[in-house]
Amino acid sequence: MVTGNHSGGRRRAWSSRAARVKLVLAAALAGTATLGVLSARQPNIPMSQQNAQLNVQSQVSWFQNSTRTASNYGGGGGDGYGLVFQQFQTLQGTYNAFKASLSPQQIAAGANELAELDAGLGILSEAFGNFQQEVAEGQSSTSAFNEMCQVLYQASGVWLQEFNSVCSRLRVGWQ
Repeated sequence: MVTGNHSGGRRRAWSSRAARVKLVLAAALAGTATLGVLSARQPNIPMSQQNAQLNVQSQVSWFQNSTRTASNYGGGGGDGYGLVFQQFQTLQGTYNAFKASLSPQQIAAGANELAELDAGLGILSEAFGNFQQEVAEGQSSTSAFNEMCQVLYQASGVWLQEFNSVCSRLRVGWQ
């Protein structure tokens, strides 16, 4: 016959075992979930870097296209300037997203080269200010805009070549 003490002791023991089992199970599941998240993200890093690199390359192409066709939208005095400027801002954002896809090792190894690419985009952005200054000094907005677009087209091509070289040196998208 089981006395009240034994059954109470068994309940306490069972409650304490059940609590330990629940705790161990919860910890195991949390660890599994964490491992699942880490393992799910790791294999995608090369693919996400490749996608980010392709996005930058495509955006440079779209930006260059806007510099070739913007005069059809009214040049410097019309919507053409806004179109080119918007495409440039999108390029900057796309490049920043690319940098966010790099591993800490890639960022450390390519710190100087990435800083040069940043500076290159800074130089490209100066063309917009130069355009506004030339127009303010009396140059026709059409000729100043056409010059700006020509400079931006050529300079973005040089920037893209350097970007591609940096991606190769940093082994972007490699496993």
